[in-house]
Amino acid sequence: MKITGVETFLVEIPQKYPIAPYQSRYRSSSKKDALLIRLETDDGIVGWGETPQRYFGERWSKVELGQLADKLLGRDPTAISAMAVEWQLDGAHLQSAVEMALWDILGKVCKQPLYRLLGGLYREEVELACCMGIRPVAEVREIAKLYVEKGFGTLKIKAGRDPEEDLAAARTIRDAVGDQLQLRIDPNTGYTPDVCLQLARDLEPYNLQYFEQPMAADLLEDSARIRGLTSTPLALNESVTTIEQVRKILELKAAAVLLPDTYQCGGLWACKLISDLSGSAGVPCVMHCSHDLGLKTAAMLHLVAASPNFSMANDCTYFGLDDDIIDEPFQIQQGKLKVPHGHGLGIKVDLKKVRKYQVPGP
Repeated sequence: MKITGVETFLVEIPQKYPIAPYQSRYRSSSKKDALLIRLETDDGIVGWGETPQRYFGERWSKVELGQLADKLLGRDPTAISAMAVEWQLDGAHLQSAVEMALWDILGKVCKQPLYRLLGGLYREEVELACCMGIRPVAEVREIAKLYVEKGFGTLKIKAGRDPEEDLAAARTIRDAVGDQLQLRIDPNTGYTPDVCLQLARDLEPYNLQYFEQPMAADLLEDSARIRGLTSTPLALNESVTTIEQVRKILELKAAAVLLPDTYQCGGLWACKLISDLSGSAGVPCVMHCSHDLGLKTAAMLHLVAASPNFSMANDCTYFGLDDDIIDEPFQIQQGKLKVPHGHGLGIKVDLKKVRKYQVPGP
C-alpha cells in the first residue's frame, strides 16, 4: 500500500456563546481555524488529520504545505513510527496532522477503531471539562451556572492578565455554583515566579483542581519549588513537548498534572507515551484542547479511551462550534462524549462542509 494523494485545507468555523468571544491573555477570537490533511492510498482508503492553524495570525507557507506531497507520496501509510522519526526534525505541528491521518488509514486497513490499535477500550465515554475565556464578572457568573445546567462537572477558565482579575473570577464562580464545578485556572505562562507563588496562595481558599502553566515553559525548577510552598496544585501544558522534557518534569516533581496535545507533542502516539510515562510516576494526564473540530475531537476520544492515565475531565470547547466538518457532529450529554466505534477515527468528513468553510491558502 502506498500514499497516492495529499491534500490540505485551511478552514474557519464560527464559534458561538458561551465560548465566543474566547479571550486569553494575549488574543481574542470568535472562530476556529484549522489545517486539515487528506491522504489517499492506491487502495482507495482515505485518512484525515487535523491540527490547529498557527497562532498570532500566521498561516502555513506554500513551501511548508508543498513539501508534504514530496515527503509522503509513495510512502507506506502504515509505517507510522518510521515517518514520525523523520518528521521530528520538522516540528510537531504538521507532523501531528499527518500522523493522525496515518492512524485513520491504519484503522481502516485493519477494520478496527483506533482505540483498539492504541491498547484497547478502557473507557466507553470520556468526561469533558468545559472552558471559558476571560470575561466580566457578571458573565462569569452566568456562564458558570449555564455549564452546571448542561451537566458539566469541571470548568477551566483563562487568566493571566492580572492576578486580581483571576481572583475575582474564582470568587465569582464559587459564589455562583459553589463546589458543583471543579475549577481550573490557566494563565498561559502569564506570570513571574513571585507573582505565581502569591497568586497560588491567594487561590487556596477556592480549592482549585489545578493552576495550569502560570509561568514560562522553561521554568521547571521554579514550578517544582512553588509546588512545595502552596496547597494549590500546579499543572503544565506548554512545558509538555517531548518525552525528554516530560522525564525532566517528572524527575523534578514540577507538576501535579500534565496536559499533552497532539500538535505540541507530535501526534497521538507521543501523547500516549507521555501518558504512560506520567502514569508510572503517579502523575495523571488531561488532554489539552485547541478548540478542536470533529477530527481532533475523535482522535482525543480514541486516545483517552485506550489510556487509563487520562483519568480526569479533558478540555473541550466543541460545544462552542457553530458547525463542524463531519457529517454527524458529536452530541455532548451531561458533560460526556461517547467513544466512536467505527474504523479508524470512526467519523466521516463531509467534503461539502470542508469546501463551505475553506479559506484561501497561503
